[in-house]
Amino acid sequence: MADLKWSSPSVAIATLGGLGFHTKMPGTLGSAAACFFYVFLPVPWWGVLALGLLGTWAADACARAMGVEDPGSIVVDEAVGMWVSLYALPLSFALPAFFLFRVVDIIKPFPVSAAERLRGGVGIMADDVVGGVMVNLFLQAINGYLWGEGWLWALLAR
Repeated sequence: MADLKWSSPSVAIATLGGLGFHTKMPGTLGSAAACFFYVFLPVPWWGVLALGLLGTWAADACARAMGVEDPGSIVVDEAVGMWVSLYALPLSFALPAFFLFRVVDIIKPFPVSAAERLRGGVGIMADDVVGGVMVNLFLQAINGYLWGEGWLWALLAR
């Protein structure tokens, strides 16, 4: 599979420049890289959306090129899911978001498991986005409960 690393733009995007080929735990590496990136350069909502759309196309094309439904080397979905997990949270939540996102991505509780059943690039991306939303909502609730901060707390405190 390493010969596919730079065979097309879709493979390069889906594997985050080949990052997904460099370990036995590509999802963890992709999530860690995205978390690290976000801590030093927080991604605006439109950046998360743009990578989500581009990643959906790239994941679909890459999976077809590899002949596998959801290859482990595709890690753009982990990056987007991690960014969704961190969105609008203080940077002090980066480590808890990383660990919770990995747990949700591995265990795949409902509705993550339902999203994973979708076909093609949408299915590859959807389970991680849904997992990211779950983690974000959980951490937003904790942020609000403990410190009275965050968009969810502001919405509920009205």
